[in-house]
This record gives sequence, C-alpha cells and structure tokens, in this order.
Amino acid sequence: MKLLQVQGLASLFLAAVLSVPAWASNNASSNSAVPGSLNYVEGQANVADQPVDHNSVGKTTLEVGQSLNTEKGKAEVLLTPGVFLRVGDNSSVKMVAAGLTNTEITVEQGHAMIEVDQIYPENDLLVQEGGATARILKPGLYDFDVQQNRMRVFDGEATVKVGDKQIKLKGDHELAIAADATEKAQKFNKKAFNGDDLYRWSSLRSDYVAEANVDAARIVVADGWGPGYWGAGYWGAGLWGAGFGPWGGWYWDPWFSAYTFMPVGGIFYSPFGWGFYSPGLVYRAPFYGGHFYHTFNAGNVRAWGPGPHYATSSGYARGVYTGRGAERGAFHSGPAMAGGGARGGFSGGGFHGGGGFHGGGGSHGGGR
Repeated sequence: MKLLQVQGLASLFLAAVLSVPAWASNNASSNSAVPGSLNYVEGQANVADQPVDHNSVGKTTLEVGQSLNTEKGKAEVLLTPGVFLRVGDNSSVKMVAAGLTNTEITVEQGHAMIEVDQIYPENDLLVQEGGATARILKPGLYDFDVQQNRMRVFDGEATVKVGDKQIKLKGDHELAIAADATEKAQKFNKKAFNGDDLYRWSSLRSDYVAEANVDAARIVVADGWGPGYWGAGYWGAGLWGAGFGPWGGWYWDPWFSAYTFMPVGGIFYSPFGWGFYSPGLVYRAPFYGGHFYHTFNAGNVRAWGPGPHYATSSGYARGVYTGRGAERGAFHSGPAMAGGGARGGFSGGGFHGGGGFHGGGGSHGGGR
C-alpha cells in the first residue's frame, strides 16, 4: 500500500476511534471557544460598549444581539471551526445568531473580511450587509464593504439574497448592493486589492494563526495525545453529543496567546496559502518555530520575534510547501498545488489561486 494511502487511513482511524467533539480548548482560563470568541484586538475597540484590549482575548465573547465596534483598531473573532471574522478600522459588526449550525452576523458599518478554511453542509453561515444576505457555501475569502456597498468573493462561493432575488457569487466576482445597483455579479481584479489595509492585515493574521497551529499540533504530539487533548483539552463536549461527526476545532496556544484551528485529519490551506495540520501530519510542516512568546506586529511580519516563520521559511514558496515529503504530493501540498499556480501569504504578495482548500485524511475539505 502506498505511503499516502497508509497516512490517509491512519487519519481516518483516528477520526473514527476518537471521534468525540472538538470545540473546547486547553486555555488556562478554562474558557472554551464558541462562535463570537475574541481572538485578537489592536487599537481602539469595544464589545457591547465595553472597551477590549489584548487582555480580553480568549475571555470575551460577542454574544447574540451585541456589536463589536472599532475606531482606530482591528479585531479578529472566531466563528465556526476554521472560520475567522476580521474587522477593519471604523467598523461595526453585530452577532445575530451564534449556533454551530446557525451562525449569522450583520456588518453594520465599515469593512469586514471572513476567512473560511473549513465549512460543512451542516454549517449555515450567513452575513448581512445592507439589504442583502450572503450564505457562504465553500472555503475561501469573502469581503464585505459597507462604505462601497459591495460584497466580494476572492475565492469560494456564496449565494446572495436581495429581496426576492437569489444571486450566485463565485470567486473573482463582486456584487453591488445599493438600491439602484444592477442585480448581476461583476468580475473584479483580485490583485488590485493586495495593497488594501484589511486584506494585508488579514493575510498576516492568517500566517500567524497557521504558525500557532503547527506549534499547537506539535505540543499535542509531544504530550503523547494525552488527556489535555482528548479529554478536557481539544476534545470536549461540543458537537459529538449533538450527533455530528469530527469537525476539527479551536485549540488555545499560550505561546501565541490565541486560538488556532486544528483539523481532525489531514492538511487544510487558508486562502493565503498557509497550512493547518492535524497532529498526525504536523511532521510535514515546513518549519518549527520553537517555544517562545510570539508578539503579533501587523506592520512587519519579521517583527514577530526570533526564529523562523512561514513568510521567511525556505520550506514554503509563496504558500506552497516545497519541503520534505512534498514530492509525494501529500494532500495537495507540494507539486500538486504548485501546478495550480498557488500564491499566498505576505511574502507571496497575493492571494492563493489554484489548488487551495484541500483537506486530507478523514476530513471534508470542501463545502457543499
């Protein structure tokens, strides 16, 4: 049997035998990540009119009916496992519904982006902007700009309901949602947005949480897959009791002071090209940063502290893994992705084009 098949079966075996839910975390504060959990904040921001700062991360949740508002500041909020909401300066988002199978937000003001690394048919992920409601269907990168009255899909797919009309919005397309706008989606140039402030910030945050995934997955392996992972840690009471299979989940990494996405089996890629590894496959990661506290600096990716990073790793070439094992084409990581023209991350200077969003092992990497 080929090595890739053996590894895939191993991931399936782990998922089947240990398929208990994966929503809880090993955060020292004993708080579990749920839709609405604050994962990063900088500058001026508040939740329900209460100021939040770096001490609020992992301890503050945007509850149903509450709004997150920024002035000169940005924030990152967790939605369902593998889905990050990022809010730009002078913006406001409201939590409308916060269930794992029914998650809905309203972008009330300013600019927000959503990175979707994993989504399942059971996830009903809705975003309201103006008089339109978008239902996100596939992994990708989604942009909601109230000031310009537009929704954009960099990659992925959504359906947008405007009045009694249902409009399909695919990658490279945008939709004007003003009252007098056309009801047809228009193609846009993704490269023109590489210099956008929130886009670049989102790219750096994606790199950061992906590095945290590599670190956290290695912690799990080093701990021998002990109770901190399978019991009170990564595997909690979450979805399994509700009748759902293994989805992956959020895992708190104290060295990065943030939650990161941890797939159950396989390797998933963010829209910026960075990999999220299950513990069983983290040995394929292109680097190991070591245990030291990482301080996120949105102005300079190399200012995160000593040690290697994705954006400077020789194992990654614009978001495509080229290191050890890449020649096997493992889960669309080496040549299989490179052949699709992948791009990613800060150093890649752009969006992950072809070949992204592929899961491995027993996990479902796509959308509907």
